[in-house]
Amino acid sequence: MTDAPFRPFETALDRDAALGHLRAATAGADDGELFLERSRSEVVSFDDGRVKTASYDAAEGFGLRAVRGETAGYAHSTDLSEAALKRAVETARLAVGDGGGTLAPAPRPTNARLYTDADPVSGMEFAVKIDVLREIDAFLRDLDPAVVQVSATLAASLQEVEILRPEGTHVRDVRPMARLNVSVIVERDGRRESGSMGGGGRTGLDGLTARDHWEGVAREALRIARVNLDAEPAPAGVMDVVLGPGWPGILLHEAVGHGLEGDFNRKKTSAFAGLMGQRVAAPGVTVLDDGTLPDRRGSISVDDEGTPSARNVLIEDGILTGFMQDRQNARLMGVAATGNGRRQSFAHPPMPRMTNTYMLGGEADPADIVADLKDGIWAVGFGGGQVDITSGKFVFSCTEAYRVKDGKVGAPVKGATLIGDGATALTNIRAIGNDMALDPGIGNCGKNGQWVPVGVGQPTLRIGGLTVGGAAA
Repeated sequence: MTDAPFRPFETALDRDAALGHLRAATAGADDGELFLERSRSEVVSFDDGRVKTASYDAAEGFGLRAVRGETAGYAHSTDLSEAALKRAVETARLAVGDGGGTLAPAPRPTNARLYTDADPVSGMEFAVKIDVLREIDAFLRDLDPAVVQVSATLAASLQEVEILRPEGTHVRDVRPMARLNVSVIVERDGRRESGSMGGGGRTGLDGLTARDHWEGVAREALRIARVNLDAEPAPAGVMDVVLGPGWPGILLHEAVGHGLEGDFNRKKTSAFAGLMGQRVAAPGVTVLDDGTLPDRRGSISVDDEGTPSARNVLIEDGILTGFMQDRQNARLMGVAATGNGRRQSFAHPPMPRMTNTYMLGGEADPADIVADLKDGIWAVGFGGGQVDITSGKFVFSCTEAYRVKDGKVGAPVKGATLIGDGATALTNIRAIGNDMALDPGIGNCGKNGQWVPVGVGQPTLRIGGLTVGGAAA
C-alpha cells in the first residue's frame, strides 16, 4: 500500500457516480453517508532484551449507510469499485423500504485542524524505533538491579477518511496516533511486582522517542513497581475513597460516561434516562465531553458522520444538561447532533461514543482532601473495570493505592477494588480538587464490539461510601 495521500475519488471511484449511487441508496431515507477509509498501523514491542513483536497492518474500504427511522441499512467492502458500491446500495436500501423520510440537514462545515500533519507510521525508520526500545530496556536494568524484566512498545497508526453525503457534502480527515508504553517487573526476596506507564496522542513519534520523554515514562513505571513491592493486602468494607487526578477519570468514563450516550437514553436503558434537567451529582460537579482538544487521543476534527466535534457540557454544577449524540439518535430525540458519531472502521456503522470525557476542577487543595480522610483509600492508579449501563454499577481494580487513617498516608495496598454505582457516586462527591488533569493518552473504549481511542480526566476527588473489595485488614 502506498504512502501517497488517500484520494479514492481520484484513483478508484468517480465522485459523481459514487454520489449518484449514494443518492439512490438514501432516496426516501432520513440520513446516510458513504464512508471511505484507508488505515495503516505498526506495533513494535521489545521484551526482555529482544524484539518480541513487529507487525504492520493496512486496510482500506468503504461503508455505505441508509437510515430510516430507527432502522439503518449498512454494507461495507474492501473493494473500492463501482461494482461493489452498486451491490452495497441494494443492501442499504433494505432499511429504507418504501421511503417517506425527509433527508436531515447536512452537518455544518469546519476547517478545524486539531492534530499534526506528521505520519507516525512512516515518519521514523524501523531501525531507529528498535534502538529507542533497546535504550529503554538498558536504562531500566542499569537503574535498578531489582529489575528482572522490561517490556517497551511503540505503536503508531494513520487513519485517512473521506465522507460523502447525499446532498454533496464532502469531508476529509487525516488522523495520526502514536503511543509509547513501558512495563517493568522487579523482584525482591522472591516477590515480584510490576508497574507500567505510557501515553501518547494524535502526534508523530518524535516527541515520544526523545530521551527526555521516555526516561520519565520509564522511571514512573519503575516507581510504581517499587511501590507495589511494599504493598500490603487491601482492606475490605464501605469507606470514603480519594481518587487522584488524570487517569482515575476512567471510573468517570465507565460509570457515568456510557450512561450519558444518546442511544442508551433514547432506549431508556441508561440509569440517567428521563433525568434531563434534574440533579444527578453533587453541587460543583461539571462533566464535559470535548473532542476539540488539540493532539489528544480522543479528539477528532469531525466525527465519522462528518459532524464537527464539540465541547459538550453533560452535567453542569450537578444538573444533567446533555447527552452525547450521533445524527440518528439526535434526530429521534429531537435535539442536535453533538459530534459523537464514531465507528471503529469502515466495516462498522457509527453510534454515539465518547471522545475526551472529564470533570472540571474545583477549589479544594488536593493535600487537604487527603488530610481530611479519616479512614479510607487514596487511589491514584487504575487498571481494568466493568460497568452495567442500566444500573450504573461498576467494579474497578486499583494498580496503585494507599491506606489513609486520620489524614496520614500509610502503606500502599494491593488487590483493592472499588465497587459502587455511577449515580450514587456522583451524588456522594464530597470534595473536588483544583488539580484537574487529563490522562497521558492511553485510553481505549469498547462498545457493541467496536473499539475507539478516548481520553479521560478529572481532579482529585473524595467520594463517600464506596465499597472497597480486598483482603480483610
